[in-house]
Amino acid sequence: MLAEHQHLASNGVKLVELRLDYIGRSPNLTRLLTGRPTPVVIAIRRREDGGRWMGTEPDRQMMLRAAVVSGAEYVDFEEDIASSVPRYGNTKRIVSYHNFNETPDNLESLHADMAAKDADIVKIATMANGFADNVRMMELVKNAKVPTIGICMGDIGMPTRILASRFGSPFTYATYSAERTLAPGQLNYKQMMDLYRVDEINAETELFGVVADPVAHSHSPLIHNRAMQAAGVNGRYLPFRVAKDDLHNFIDACPRLGIHGISITIPHKETALGYCSQAEASASGIGAINTMIFDKNDRLGYNTDYRAAMDCIVETYKQTSGSDGGVQGLRALILGAGGVSRAIAWGLKQRGAEVTIASRGFERSAVLANELSAKAVTWENRHEQKPQLLVNGSPVGMHPDVDASPYDRAALNEFMVVFDTVYNPENTLLIKNAREMKSRVITGVDMFVRQAAYQYKLFTGRDASTTLMRASIKEATSPVRLNNQNQ
Repeated sequence: MLAEHQHLASNGVKLVELRLDYIGRSPNLTRLLTGRPTPVVIAIRRREDGGRWMGTEPDRQMMLRAAVVSGAEYVDFEEDIASSVPRYGNTKRIVSYHNFNETPDNLESLHADMAAKDADIVKIATMANGFADNVRMMELVKNAKVPTIGICMGDIGMPTRILASRFGSPFTYATYSAERTLAPGQLNYKQMMDLYRVDEINAETELFGVVADPVAHSHSPLIHNRAMQAAGVNGRYLPFRVAKDDLHNFIDACPRLGIHGISITIPHKETALGYCSQAEASASGIGAINTMIFDKNDRLGYNTDYRAAMDCIVETYKQTSGSDGGVQGLRALILGAGGVSRAIAWGLKQRGAEVTIASRGFERSAVLANELSAKAVTWENRHEQKPQLLVNGSPVGMHPDVDASPYDRAALNEFMVVFDTVYNPENTLLIKNAREMKSRVITGVDMFVRQAAYQYKLFTGRDASTTLMRASIKEATSPVRLNNQNQ
């Protein structure tokens, strides 16, 4: 079967890479190239370069020469064989290097050696093991005198694919099919064109993103990019996978890469506060941030989880009790002791609620309760607390573990408000059970959209379309979509 990469060229011209190593028999190049609707790149990858070529090396090089003679617009030669295949006709020469283990220290000298092998384009694809690898790669591309494609592979390296044209790459790579990925961290054509609109990214495009580890599951890029596109904002919101011990390298690199603001989630919310030059009072009180804005030399920290959660709770009590939404004296039980639980517990304590925390690891909940002057109970004793407000800040019930609930159905009642911060799926088992028991409910989507809208305002200075954000997250997490993706 013929495998295709869809290329995305910076000048708007679409290219297709024909991976001949995926063909089980010797191809008829004349037939393959006749009447082609787009320019093509011919590549035949050896197994050590991530390909499927099973034949001999002389036969492979013969096919590459034949592709040149047949008039393919581009032919890709690995750097160790490029000198043995002479230039012919109008075919452009891509001289490539692949390293699936690391991004070597000698990128500049490697690039110089490759450029000297009669390269029209130099392509370097290496594995990113830290965010600094991305920075080195993008700066190499930016400073190169010969047109250069610089890609860092893996989830950590994903930004180098999306931002390729911004730093000067003649084109980047995407897989044509959502089901087939030909290199680690590769995005599909629809994501690149519809979600990130890579062909429209330019020097004026403001960059934002979500920082997490892992990050692939995050729907924040979807809702922020949709909101920016609808409002005509020249901005992009990217996924940044950053390991816990690598956060300092990422934050230091943000101004150099033109990143203006970031959403921060697991495992960085508490650590990131220490990198702020200023933080709002609530963020300092909570001891965690989920948003950082880069303003000249300042790093400004915010916690929109806290704001969004308090809005949800206050509005629910206003609607159902006819009160001002105050929670003074309210008995609240919070399940979980992570960043979201910390933010909500702090907000409730500030408003005079009686807060109890239960997590599956008692020591962690005890530490948090002590910091906030709250009460901690063991996970096993959570049902004995008789709360008026139940908040699930744990991941129990999150996709794909949708048949789990952190709280027994029989312990729910019509006098409770049940708030589940899990947003994928929106209708968790806890929320379903709460509705059946006539409890009032606040879903994770309610909170997620509110906190994202606050972030969007901090990022862009504009009010977000919460209707559009809600529709986007519901589409992304709908059971139909998830089932189709799993087939």
